[in-house]
Amino acid sequence: MRRIKTNPSVAAALVAACLVMGGIAASPLGAQPSSAAASQAVPTYADLADLSDAASLVIRAKVRRQAALKPERAPDVPADMVRLYIEAETISLLSGSVPIGESLTYLVDLPRTAKGKPPKLKKTEVIVFARPVPRSQTQLQLVDPSAQLVWSPQLEGRLRPILSEFVANDAPPRIASVRDALSIAGNLVGESETQLFLETADNSPAAITVTRRPGQAPRWGVSFSELVDQSARPPERGTLAWYRLACSLPARLPPQANLARNADDRARTESDYVFVMQALGPCERNRS
Repeated sequence: MRRIKTNPSVAAALVAACLVMGGIAASPLGAQPSSAAASQAVPTYADLADLSDAASLVIRAKVRRQAALKPERAPDVPADMVRLYIEAETISLLSGSVPIGESLTYLVDLPRTAKGKPPKLKKTEVIVFARPVPRSQTQLQLVDPSAQLVWSPQLEGRLRPILSEFVANDAPPRIASVRDALSIAGNLVGESETQLFLETADNSPAAITVTRRPGQAPRWGVSFSELVDQSARPPERGTLAWYRLACSLPARLPPQANLARNADDRARTESDYVFVMQALGPCERNRS
């Protein structure tokens, strides 16, 4: 790749961007992929939801210029990756209410090519998941070091419904933990009801109900309201409600959350929790 000769203003921007990048390493999204294969994998629903949830700005842009930072300027970047300073042109704001400029700058970590060179991104359209830098309409801080995806109509088509779900008035809240769980046997043999009350980030209500009736398959559903609705349904896979549960709940019921007193009720509570987790299925991610 041809080396870009930077003028003093661009050099200053690089320094500022490096300072911004320092805050990205502590992103709440957790560990980042260290291999090129992980970075190039097709993002799953959970990947896109992770990025969307963390971003206050989701922007479609076109790369105009790039410059690779020297290894000493990016000591935390693995050898098969490179940190690029990007200058891009805004195409559209997919999500966010913060004013942004026509030109954008940010840092991104990407896998090197098979020859060990930085990828060539000039004129490539991308989607970036970012936060604004205070007092700047041009500088961005990506929500994690690799929070840039190559734009395509298919990717934007998958992403837009996710962004719409996040800003809906009835958007399911973030799940922090299982607060309480209790199972009560009914009057008939094989009849029971289990309730799982969830702790949410904004203290809004969330509960899962599992009902069993003799001769019937167990039924379950989730409610995000004050009422514990026995007619609540399971969330469809690939929706925000599914993501909140499948990608946040622990694989096993925390023992301290189980309020059942006798052994049978405790065992049934644990079994119903496993039943729900199996019904939700795995939270598949390709980015971490």
